[in-house]
Amino acid sequence: MPATTSLPPGPRLPRAAQTLRWIIRPTAFMEEQARRFGDCFTVRLLDSPPMVFVSDPASLRAVFTGDPDVLRAGEANQILEPVLGANSVLLLDGERHLRQRRLMLPAFHGERMQRYDAVMVAAAEEEIARWPLEQPFALLPRMQAVTLEVILRAVFGLREGERLDRLRLLLRELLEWTAGRDRMLRIALLGPTRFGERSLAPLRAALRPVHALLDEELAARRRQAGANGAAPERDDVLTLLLEARDEDGEPLDDAELRDELITLLVAGHETTATALAWAMERLLRHPPALGRLREELAGGEEAYLDAVVKETLRLRPILPIVARRLTAPFELHGRLLPAGTEVAPCIYLAHRNPEVYPDPLAFRPERFLEQPAGTYTWIPFGGGVRRCLGASFAQFELRSVLRAIVAGTELRAADAAAERVVRRAITYMPHRGAEVVLDRRRAPA
Repeated sequence: MPATTSLPPGPRLPRAAQTLRWIIRPTAFMEEQARRFGDCFTVRLLDSPPMVFVSDPASLRAVFTGDPDVLRAGEANQILEPVLGANSVLLLDGERHLRQRRLMLPAFHGERMQRYDAVMVAAAEEEIARWPLEQPFALLPRMQAVTLEVILRAVFGLREGERLDRLRLLLRELLEWTAGRDRMLRIALLGPTRFGERSLAPLRAALRPVHALLDEELAARRRQAGANGAAPERDDVLTLLLEARDEDGEPLDDAELRDELITLLVAGHETTATALAWAMERLLRHPPALGRLREELAGGEEAYLDAVVKETLRLRPILPIVARRLTAPFELHGRLLPAGTEVAPCIYLAHRNPEVYPDPLAFRPERFLEQPAGTYTWIPFGGGVRRCLGASFAQFELRSVLRAIVAGTELRAADAAAERVVRRAITYMPHRGAEVVLDRRRAPA
């Protein structure tokens, strides 16, 4: 182990300039630093500790298999606390994180996903029926409508009624606030502390009625479940979370459940919708890939569909990094990083490593038929004990909705030029929202 702590080199720009570049032109900023410094460099942002970006497989393995008491993801995610709440699994570390992860994980087990296919396909087909014919429109907001409906039905277990209608409206307002890039820019420039309660007042106002409605739903579910805590006729995620018990027989309390539901909403809505938009944006500009996908789906084969999902998430990852804050010195990439440093496994750069992915900028789903995705080379959901709980759910939803779109529509890109990657809050979206034209609807097979 190196005898003294040190940080890798990085840009010498002032912190304010680095922050602006990271917010406004993040992909160009990351690519420039990788060209200058390789696969390990230090970025310094306003009101943040030094952030060490790493993207080589050995460093990613070291971070994802390292001691979680030293590499704390919850501490690194505290900027999200005003939105997600203090009980969110994303913001917890240590035993509290492990407890809530164990309680939540069974609800997202791969075998359970089959139950939600009909819900996901129905939400997609209902949305497709509303698309205008022969005029340009952006897919991203349409995909946001689909993923919100999936969350309402599959996660919250709401099918119809006044509470569903109210929650849909309130959640749209909340999600619009959290997706605003200007707000995230102000938080990044001022820091989560100096951003201040006054600036957070609109967010608090958007959250208050959502919390109240979720509290109503939780109270109603507990009344329906009765003394034994079971609701055998329901299999939505919320029901499974209500029934979950830890090793001492204790359930998640209402505050924990509410914060986890908000987390599932915020983490699962925008990210999956953006991935769907990117998948269609890429497919429509690669007709051979779209043709092969349509042909294989018609024959009942889904291996290529899975490869399309994986290649989309490789080439257009929705989040650029995950983060860990060090509580003690940590050896990485030949250096002993000091405590307090943030380590940022860089999804964006790892997925463009030419030693792992030949011709890395090409959209080529076949690469995942030739070789399976690697644990430390394909990381759109992070890795280790902090890997996204909803990864299986998200990939299943991507496959279900894409299958419905490809089978039920004849789409074309509204413009021949590929769409640029731009930041929308913390996610990376197509700059025109994946603009398409629907030429005709296809009858279901």
